[in-house]
Amino acid sequence: MVDPVRDKAPSVPWQAERSGRLWLKNPLAILAEDAGGGVVVEDGKITETVAAGKAPVSPFDAPFDASRHVVLPGLINTHHHFYQTLTRAHPAAIDRGLFSWLRALYPIWSRLDPEAMRLAARLSLVELLMSGCATAADHHYLFPAGLDDAIDIEVAEAQALGIRVTLTRGSMDLSQKDGGLPPDHVVQDADTILADSERLISRYHDRSPDAMVQIALAPCSPFSVTKLLMRETAALSEKHDCRLHTHLGETEDENAFCAETFGCRPLDYLEELGWLGPRTWLAHGIHFTTDECRRLGRHQVGVCHCPSSNAVLASGFCKVRELRAAGAPVGLGVDGSASNDGSNMIAELRSALLLQRLHYRSAAAFGVRDAIELATTGSAACLGRPELGRIAVGARADLALFTLDDLRFSGAHDPVAALILCGAQTADRVMVAGRWRVVDGVPLGIDLAALRADHGRAAARFA
Repeated sequence: MVDPVRDKAPSVPWQAERSGRLWLKNPLAILAEDAGGGVVVEDGKITETVAAGKAPVSPFDAPFDASRHVVLPGLINTHHHFYQTLTRAHPAAIDRGLFSWLRALYPIWSRLDPEAMRLAARLSLVELLMSGCATAADHHYLFPAGLDDAIDIEVAEAQALGIRVTLTRGSMDLSQKDGGLPPDHVVQDADTILADSERLISRYHDRSPDAMVQIALAPCSPFSVTKLLMRETAALSEKHDCRLHTHLGETEDENAFCAETFGCRPLDYLEELGWLGPRTWLAHGIHFTTDECRRLGRHQVGVCHCPSSNAVLASGFCKVRELRAAGAPVGLGVDGSASNDGSNMIAELRSALLLQRLHYRSAAAFGVRDAIELATTGSAACLGRPELGRIAVGARADLALFTLDDLRFSGAHDPVAALILCGAQTADRVMVAGRWRVVDGVPLGIDLAALRADHGRAAARFA
């Protein structure tokens, strides 16, 4: 097994130093209680909130004038497929539903190699950072020959950029010859999958509140994974105290597949395999009944809402209100760039707002703050990271700072609501673990033009 090629990741010598005791002073608006005067950051944590018109109680090394900025907690993306940035708006998959879409793209994705994987991960993480995202979860389940180190490559790219990640060791072992959906040549056997899962957990999984990298285990879906692998993966998760993730409840086709293959609904299948518990979070969660939402809440199973992807593939609406009322954590995800065709977290909040209001046919049913909660405290709960997604003393200093300088914001009266309602696209600054990662809208150490050119050349091989 080759070591990840870290020398090919961006070089960022600036990330070694924190800025001492920094006061983010007098923001235009901030999503925190009694913090109109800003917050103080030290050692990667928020150490003080400052009331409007006041100064910090303790000495500080430097102020940062935040008077042009709306300050949110760093956004948290809880479901993505980085590699899919290479097949955006692909002619083979346009205007298809999920199963047809997958069948069209699996043969194309099977050509994925380490260099393409590296550029896909880099581009996705850069896009996420630029949109105010401080923590990203990726679900990678494709390991064609020669790409054994896909997760190692993702770790190297994330560490170079300084973004927090939960990287899931995805898997597929149920191919077409066994009655599954993926082609035979893109699946692995269970022993290989489980051995590599243990290797990645041992090498990278950090259980501390300051963790920059965590590993989760993520069999892809009921139609691509055997029962044996699902059970063994759950046992491995319990053994190593790491989280579980999979796609579930995404389409009616999935319901029909589970009924025909397993004789039950997807959630019953999950419960039979020992997956219903607080370590688990699910992607999509669209086709759950009200009673199933209550079951998920009782077991504290999280659900990642993927509004743009659900709309593009016409999969349906996630019952966010019912899930939250039942006590299930609900987060937000951009999902794969071949179904969303973007990796923009702040834009995803607007999609969530619009689709949820359309679903419930009520503007009062889902508000601006509800959308923000999905991408902050809700997503943090899905990933088991209560120290993230909030601006409060003791929370990690992950912050997204937006300006309202664009024409789209002219005339806006509520700065926080304006970010969602007027359609913010990029953050001006992003801080992760107390360090600036984005300044003036650009991730530090990244040549955007060069990245666009390199990624574009890699994507051309997937035409």
